Amino acid sequence: MIQRIAVLTSGGDAPGMNAAIRSVTRTALEQGWEVFGVRQGYAGLLGATFVPLNARSVGGIIQQGGTVLGSARSQEFMTEAGRKKALHHLAEQGIDALVVIGGNGSQTGAYALSQMGFPVNGVASTIDNDLVGSDITIGVDTALNIALEAIDRLKVTASSHHRAFLIEVMGRKSGYLALMAGIAGGAEAIVIPEFETTPEQVADVIRISYERGKSHAIIVVAEGATYDADKLVQYFAKRDELGFELRATTLGHIQRGGAPGAFDRLLGTRLAACAVEALARGEYGVLAGSIGGRMTTTPLAEIVGKTKALDPDLVRLAGILAR
Repeated sequence: MIQRIAVLTSGGDAPGMNAAIRSVTRTALEQGWEVFGVRQGYAGLLGATFVPLNARSVGGIIQQGGTVLGSARSQEFMTEAGRKKALHHLAEQGIDALVVIGGNGSQTGAYALSQMGFPVNGVASTIDNDLVGSDITIGVDTALNIALEAIDRLKVTASSHHRAFLIEVMGRKSGYLALMAGIAGGAEAIVIPEFETTPEQVADVIRISYERGKSHAIIVVAEGATYDADKLVQYFAKRDELGFELRATTLGHIQRGGAPGAFDRLLGTRLAACAVEALARGEYGVLAGSIGGRMTTTPLAEIVGKTKALDPDLVRLAGILAR
């Protein structure tokens, strides 16, 4: 029988994580359970950094970006000895179950603990939106809107100075943010890791935009693309046939910061409640995700080692709209 649970946030922070922490806490309290937060993710499990949470201690955090519990990556936790140490600390604290808020790496860790017999449920949270088991994950909507605002602003100055801009967004292995921001921002081209794009293809897009009399050209680039913004700038450094002057802006971690929008606050709240309610009915080793607009669970065994592919219809649409 569950009496005490713990919650941690792991991997890259995402706007809406605090909404999820708040929801885990208050939904668990409704079950009559005690709740503890683990500071600094899996590293905190190894360091036994548990803090008690109550309804008041999670008050006023829903609108905050980042994660009040902190997040860190832990090489030690990736070893069997590290995970045994984590389980020892959970047992010492009298913790009966754990909720892990995070993306692929975080849920892989959750699965590893569940395979060792400990009740663990996950909450889908990553701005990359590459996690199997959820149509959209916590943080995506806010990060996308931050990227879109930057594109809109840069488009204004690009038009004023008759320039082409390479705008690099986050996404080491996933081009989701770049693809969606590029479509919504009216980019002339989108460069993503999933599909090889050569510098010459980018050059053709910029040159054609100039020849058509456009006042600017916007190229959205995912950081994980073979040719990221920096490499493209270097490639074009000594060439002047593009027509436009070329500039590059890297958004980087700006996309992770700031207050979560309404969508991510609601999604974090609903997914976290779903994960706790699954624990209450004895359903362990699952990820709480949103599928078809409904909060549902998927076994972690069906998630680990997999990456959600981009929608090919959206990729095709991006090519049509950029013409």
